Amino acid sequence: MALLEVHDLVKHFPVRGGLLNRVVGRVHAVNGVSFSVERGDILGIVGESGCGKSTLGKCVIRLIEPTGGSLTYDGEELFDLRHDELMPFRRKMQIIFQDPYSSLNPRLTVKALLKEVLAFHRIVPREDLDARIMELIAQVGLRPEAADKFPHEFSGGQRQRIGIARALALEPEFIIADEPVSALDVSIQAQVLNLMMDLKRDLGLTLLFISHDLKVIEHFCDCVVVMYLGFIVEELSCDELHERALHPYTKALLGANPVNDPDDARDLTVLQGDVPSPYDLPKGCPFASRCPVVEDRCREEMPPLEEKKDGQRVACFVVE
Repeated sequence: MALLEVHDLVKHFPVRGGLLNRVVGRVHAVNGVSFSVERGDILGIVGESGCGKSTLGKCVIRLIEPTGGSLTYDGEELFDLRHDELMPFRRKMQIIFQDPYSSLNPRLTVKALLKEVLAFHRIVPREDLDARIMELIAQVGLRPEAADKFPHEFSGGQRQRIGIARALALEPEFIIADEPVSALDVSIQAQVLNLMMDLKRDLGLTLLFISHDLKVIEHFCDCVVVMYLGFIVEELSCDELHERALHPYTKALLGANPVNDPDDARDLTVLQGDVPSPYDLPKGCPFASRCPVVEDRCREEMPPLEEKKDGQRVACFVVE
C-alpha cells in the first residue's frame, strides 16, 4: 500500500466582487488530481508557474483546505479530520518552503526557532533540547555557532538548510519540498539537493518534490507528475523520461531544457500562445490552445488520464 494516496483533489478559490462582495467566480487552481507516493520514493511535480503545484502541496499537508477529494496517509483518511485529530499526522508530514527567508521568523535565532518546534510537540525532554538542536544544526551541515544567529545573518543556501532542519526536527516520515532550490544559485542548488538526497537515504524519508525545473526533477526524483492548468497531463518514471514521454506538453518541456552537449545544435521548443486563465477554464483539453498536434476532438472533449504501460499515465487523445 502506498504511503500517500490522493484521489480527485480539487481546490477552487472564490473571487468576490460587486456591491455586496458576493462570489462572482472561482479560480480553478487544482482540478481533480489523483496520484500516489510509495514509501521511500521521491515523486516530482513539475509544470509552469501558476499550474497549481504549490497549491497542491499545501492542500496535501492541509495548510490550505481543499474544496473536494480525499487523501489517505498510511491508510488513514486525513481530509475528514479536525485540527486536534490532525496533530499526530503533523509530526509525520512536514514541508520545506520555496522562500527560506519569509518562512523563518526574523526575530528568533536558529536555536529559538528549533526550540519552539521541539517544545510545542514535546519531541524530546526539556533537558535534552539543546543537545537535539545542536544535532539538527550539524545534520544539515551548519557550524555550531549558527545556533545564536538570526536568519538575516545567513546566505540563501544556509537559510534553506535551517528550513530543512526545522522540518527534520519532528522526525517526519514524509516531506513536501515546495521548490526548495528555485531561489538559490546553481552551485548552491546542487549542495542543497545533495544534502536532501543524503538525508532521504539516511532517514528513510518519502518526498513530494515540487519544481518548475525538469532537469532538477529528472536528477532528483523517481517518478514525475506533469501538471498543466491544474490538471495532471502525464505521469511516468524519471529514468524513462526522455525515451517514453508521450504528451505534447511534456515533450515541449523537455525540448525547452538546455542540453549538456555544446555540439548538440537541436532547436529549442517554444510553445505559442498563452496559458488559459484558471478563472475561465477552456472547454476540452486545457492544452489544446497551445498544442502543436491538436485535433478538433481535443477542443470539445476532456481527454481522460489513462494508464498506457508500466504505470505511465497520459491524458491525450493524439497519443492513442
